[in-house]
Amino acid sequence: MGEIVRLLWLAVLVLLTACGPIGQGPLPVVTGAFGARPVITIPDGEPDPLPRVTVLSAGSGRPTMPGDVVLANVEVRRWSGNLPYANTYDAHQPVRVVFDGRHVPDSWREALIGRPAGSRVMLVGPAALSYGPGPPLGGTRPAETLVLVFDILGGYPPDARLVGRALPDVPDDRSPRVLIGGSGPQVRAGAKVVVQYVAVEWPGRRVVDSSYRHGGPSAVTLGPEAAPPGWVAGLAGQRVGARVAFPAEAGRSLLYVVDILDVLETR
Repeated sequence: MGEIVRLLWLAVLVLLTACGPIGQGPLPVVTGAFGARPVITIPDGEPDPLPRVTVLSAGSGRPTMPGDVVLANVEVRRWSGNLPYANTYDAHQPVRVVFDGRHVPDSWREALIGRPAGSRVMLVGPAALSYGPGPPLGGTRPAETLVLVFDILGGYPPDARLVGRALPDVPDDRSPRVLIGGSGPQVRAGAKVVVQYVAVEWPGRRVVDSSYRHGGPSAVTLGPEAAPPGWVAGLAGQRVGARVAFPAEAGRSLLYVVDILDVLETR
């Protein structure tokens, strides 16, 4: 069955590539401010057969670069019926796209690479060419047109860490402490922070999770339903550039060692 599905998707790619000129079909209208969940209005008419990328608003931050880990919020809707498909706004957990030369479609590269942080970009195209680096969710046909609106939070090198600092060492106990003081903006509860982290299980001090193993930095919203246990208390009040260690508040006996790389504006 897997081979049949793969061949079907390849056949759709060939068919779509053989279609006529693009850039003439109608485009959706997107309203709302950067950082807020966009409102998407689908026009009458048929969409173009190949992906189209439109910059809706340009940001003023650092442009994303090839090889970056790009953090972005995204809203995905179906063209037919303007039905919601997926989004990261409700869960307050941005998508993390690792541009390491693998598993990322060209349409996402065009939409996300070379864009300044703070940009809102729309991608419209068939699911086979536009869905993204992961397998499509259930119920989507390869030729079905999807509308994706990205709010680009930033791009970061996959090995980003505190300037001039080595990878973190694991402390000898689980007491909360500031290992390196930061001098950047203060982190507040509810903020979205960009971090590298290591999670260590006690008493064996075994590393059970690490952003360094997952390809690079992550963005975490410091809210009770979005952040891992212990993160709000452990990071709120700290400053960008700090390295802090703190225990989880529940579950296994975990200690987190977190480098705070950036804090992003929230709306």
